[in-house]
Amino acid sequence: MAVPQVLDRIPLLSGVPRTVEELPGGLTNHNYKVVTPDGAYVARVWASDGAMLAIDRDAEHANSIAAAAAGVGAPVHAYLPELGVLVVGFLPGRTFTEADLRDPANLPRVAEACRRLHGGPRFVRDFDMFDVQQRYLEIVQSRGFRLPAKYLEFMPVVAQIRKCLEVRYEGTVPCNNDLLPGNILDDGERLWLIDYEYSGNNDPCFELGNIWSESDLPLGHLEELVTAYYGRRLRNKIARARLLGLMSKYGWTLWASIQDGANESIDFDFWSWGMEKYERAVAEFTGPELTSLMDEAARTD
Repeated sequence: MAVPQVLDRIPLLSGVPRTVEELPGGLTNHNYKVVTPDGAYVARVWASDGAMLAIDRDAEHANSIAAAAAGVGAPVHAYLPELGVLVVGFLPGRTFTEADLRDPANLPRVAEACRRLHGGPRFVRDFDMFDVQQRYLEIVQSRGFRLPAKYLEFMPVVAQIRKCLEVRYEGTVPCNNDLLPGNILDDGERLWLIDYEYSGNNDPCFELGNIWSESDLPLGHLEELVTAYYGRRLRNKIARARLLGLMSKYGWTLWASIQDGANESIDFDFWSWGMEKYERAVAEFTGPELTSLMDEAARTD
């Protein structure tokens, strides 16, 4: 169905003058800014149902409402799963870039936004990258999608990492789990976090490690981000975030493999995107610090 026809079936956006502008970004949605006399909105139209990628659209809707209640997400105005559309308020502001995350002055602001989200209402599902990675691997193998060279050789190390993280486990909080720079908005006073496709209750150190990993930030930035989040420097939390950042790279590599094999509707080189992550993961798996990081994560600070 064409976008104008979809918008005509949304009561909030139909029967009134409107302008429609496609927004950049988005690998599993097409996003449109829709302006009417009553306000500005973003219509998120699904590129697929997302089930193969561990996206639960009903959970995305519910968690978006929770994030708005926490004061960090856009207000939710409409959800029409039969049309594959979620409508949220348009948040005025500037989209972050990797350069913004590389500016140390922004790290306390990012930490504060994460704390607001993490302190808000619980989400309706959990997200654990160890479980998601296993699910992705089953899909890749069962469907014959491409698997990076030597990928399976690191699975025993992954099991060791998971075991060491259980020692200092402190529960989960509502996390976005996909804070690419494009999912952080700056209105000049505060930061907002958008896009809750992969949201779920998770270890807060995954959120922090994933931010570091996704933007390939310097290690010192991760240390500053974790310290700003917890209010003091905790070596075990920094190590925990580094290990979960490694799992982020290792798991999202398979997300790219699935997209490379199954998604024909978006013109994007998913394989190269995933291999860049995988190569950085391999460097960490085979680097000299991995054992000491696991020891550090399991210790009291």
